[in-house]
Amino acid sequence: MPLNPVSTFAAILVAVGLLAVPSGPADASAAGLKWKVFGTAEIRSTKMVKFKKWTGTLERYQGEEPEELQKCKPTPTNKCHLARWRIFLAKIAQRPPREQMELVNAYLNKWLYLLDPVNYGVKDYWATPKQFMMRSGDCEDYAIAKYMSLAHLGFPKDKMRVLVLQDLNLQTPHAVLLVEHEGEILMLDNQISKVIAADRVKHYKPIYSINEEAWWLHRG
Repeated sequence: MPLNPVSTFAAILVAVGLLAVPSGPADASAAGLKWKVFGTAEIRSTKMVKFKKWTGTLERYQGEEPEELQKCKPTPTNKCHLARWRIFLAKIAQRPPREQMELVNAYLNKWLYLLDPVNYGVKDYWATPKQFMMRSGDCEDYAIAKYMSLAHLGFPKDKMRVLVLQDLNLQTPHAVLLVEHEGEILMLDNQISKVIAADRVKHYKPIYSINEEAWWLHRG
């Protein structure tokens, strides 16, 4: 199946505003079948210009964190979510990587799920960790906060991806974090309490995945 037009499931995400589809083919030199997420093949591209929600979130995250950490001191009456988050990450920094993933997944899954039209008054908004922890959020906001958490703990960014997919049981778009660890693709999901191997899940159909270096279209 060619890159354009996109698959039926990708078209669904375009309609709801989750997926920005590039206007041309993926980088031919970088194409490959690397992760085989849920048994799919993938095409890689470093053309990130259409993914403004993702790149905008990264830019806002870099700009807001230093100010928050300098100004906010956690007290019983001031939650200082970002500072408390960083304290939590410092406490688990020496734990084994798999345990860190479990702790991060459990820590962030405690936040309330809240749809963007209710939370922000727009169809789709990708939040920074600070925004998510202050206002709660939806599926991609959990995944982004987990990505940033693990990156802060030293997980290689090229071993992580935010994956946008179609939940075939619920018939709705969804997003999770994938992490490559010791030759296995693990999934951190706000709908699942434990970190599990991605290949155990049979009702997710991947659309695309993305990190700070590239994005991948999943096919098959």
